[in-house]
Amino acid sequence: MKRSLKLSACAAVAAAAVAGAAALAQNPNPGGQEGGGLKQQSHDNDQMIGLVRRHIKYVFVLYQENRSFDSYFGTFPGADGLFSHPAGKTPGFYETIVNTNGTTSIIHPFRTGPAEYAADTEDIDHSHPRIDAKMDITNGVPQMDKFALVEERKYWTSGPDPSLKAKQMGELAMAYEDGNTIPFLWRYADRFVLFDHIFQLMTGPSTPGNLSIIAAQTGQTQGALHPDELYPDNGSGAPGVPVLNDDDPYWGSPLDTNPPGVKLPANPGDFPGYGIQTNQTYAALPLSLAGKDAGKMVSTDRDPEGDLDDVMEDVAFLDRNGQRSVPWGWYEEGYDKEPTDPNLGPVDANGTHASYITHHNGPQYFGYVANNPRMSRNLHGLGDFFDAVNNGTLPQDGGVFFVKGGFQNLFGMTPADPDAAVQRNFVGDDDHPGYSDAQISEAMLAKAINAIARSPYWDQCAIIITWDDSEGDYDHVIPPIRSYGPDGSAISDGPRVPLLLISPYARTHYIAHQMGDHGSVVKFVDAVFGLTPLAKLPDEAAGRVLGKLEFGQDNWGPDDALTRDVSDLLCAFDPARLAGMTPPLPASYAIIPDNIVDALPQDGTNSVYGLKQLGITPVDIAKGIPNEIPADFNPRPKTDPTPLP
Repeated sequence: MKRSLKLSACAAVAAAAVAGAAALAQNPNPGGQEGGGLKQQSHDNDQMIGLVRRHIKYVFVLYQENRSFDSYFGTFPGADGLFSHPAGKTPGFYETIVNTNGTTSIIHPFRTGPAEYAADTEDIDHSHPRIDAKMDITNGVPQMDKFALVEERKYWTSGPDPSLKAKQMGELAMAYEDGNTIPFLWRYADRFVLFDHIFQLMTGPSTPGNLSIIAAQTGQTQGALHPDELYPDNGSGAPGVPVLNDDDPYWGSPLDTNPPGVKLPANPGDFPGYGIQTNQTYAALPLSLAGKDAGKMVSTDRDPEGDLDDVMEDVAFLDRNGQRSVPWGWYEEGYDKEPTDPNLGPVDANGTHASYITHHNGPQYFGYVANNPRMSRNLHGLGDFFDAVNNGTLPQDGGVFFVKGGFQNLFGMTPADPDAAVQRNFVGDDDHPGYSDAQISEAMLAKAINAIARSPYWDQCAIIITWDDSEGDYDHVIPPIRSYGPDGSAISDGPRVPLLLISPYARTHYIAHQMGDHGSVVKFVDAVFGLTPLAKLPDEAAGRVLGKLEFGQDNWGPDDALTRDVSDLLCAFDPARLAGMTPPLPASYAIIPDNIVDALPQDGTNSVYGLKQLGITPVDIAKGIPNEIPADFNPRPKTDPTPLP
């Protein structure tokens, strides 16, 4: 994995950026606010940060897969949703779709629920090219009006007219759910804080999101420092940075020459099939969390020249100026042997099994994590998370802990739909359409939150629930276009994803309208633990300068600082609770009773558990808006094709 540093003619400027980064880090918020602002606002924010640091020691990021905001919370009261504005003034509300006889019609968002077994839907296209095409960027402005047609045309591969399957896939892009399908998520949104303007950082599928949640970028600075490593096509095929596709990490792949006992896992079905991504060598939270111990942490890297050449100035800076080391962990189902695995299955991370989704493990892409025994020991299976929380063995000093499901679930749950194909194919718990059941997935979250709430960690925690990309589902809010890739396509930001924040110090019944993206999670971690933002570390600062000079772009790099309109999520906290004027929320306020969590289906229409029990009326129902499900709609046209007449 050795490669030489290939800087452009801007190398001298990059060196100057490195030299000036320390001064930048000492003044992390010049002008009061990033991008300018009032000193009073900066003072208020500093006070909030101080209060949050006093109370929050544990940050849990429950990181799910592939849902747009409108598809899950588009009718949640008070949110910027599908019916917040007149239909004619809502971007993309009316979209064109082609009928099987070649005529065209107009489709608009429609509600699906328990009657359609909406917890189990097909996976629609969320590749970089098709996300861009669905957003329909015209003169630099997303129109948000091609979700149905672009999805339909993917399956319209021949003939003058689309097949029924193609049309049904296009229709699926416009479907949405509510609290009758996902009551646990709506309960958390109602009781705590729901953010309604958080965008996916990169316009692409799952891997970019899983990198963004720990790095606030997917390799822009690496591409600036190594132009030969920029992606060579439209971002969907060959490996390269910024990462925009789902190629597997180099570490654990057939190209990884590490021996058994050292090599990280990969799902046994990945090869042949998946491409293999470039080693990621820019700074991410696993590095900045090391703080003043960064030098010690990277000292055991097996290939320092190949893994560390883009972060050596960062490491030196952290050694001199970093905070205390902060523990972290990435807990992903299937990384090692899970409690549900058969005895004949793999016994440790040197084996693999079917529940592991390799390209969802963000830290595994970074050589200085995956190729370093001191760093890679922070990677765990999902069962290890529940063991650690239930047994109280997380580090006493606190830390940051990411939690992800996979292709299966640890609790033996099966979908409510009795269809054999659904029972077989939709048992995952990370919420990814095509293999996960939405109700099994929210049950996994509820089990995790219940475990935290019943542990000693509740009184000192913040829990973030968010999703890695928007799935290619319709969302009406126009995202900011922050940067373009080497092929000229828009790479940031993409459509909205939901984000919820739960804490004993959170506001209640609160909709946060602040703008942000996946970088907001990194920015929040920076604030809670006093980290130097990734954007202000020396090597990333150099990369940002090169990005400006080589590509003419201001935001070519991590956006946890220096980038406008990226929330740090602190508005979710109640100042009165933080200041001790109002008691913290008790654990019982977050806990959903086990007998409800363990019961499938959660079906409000049949008085099991849903909107009636939550006491929430969705906006479309409150306004009396008719729900017009297309007559030929099928939520699973690939799993259960509609019989031809």
